Amino acid sequence: MTEPIARPGPPKAIATPCVMVCAVDGESGLCLGCFRTLKEIAGWRALTNEERAAVMAELPSRRSQVDPSKL
Repeated sequence: MTEPIARPGPPKAIATPCVMVCAVDGESGLCLGCFRTLKEIAGWRALTNEERAAVMAELPSRRSQVDPSKL
């Protein structure tokens, strides 16, 4: 009897802080929805899980870099 072929399941979803509010603040350079930089947004898929987790950990503190009247 042969063993069944292991088939990979669907790919795991990539964790993202995106909230579908995509507008970059010219002063801070941060997205007004998720507080990532354009470089981080563009390269998000290429980051490791650990790198994404590190960026996500610092996002709450970035909110203070944006003028509250823009939020």
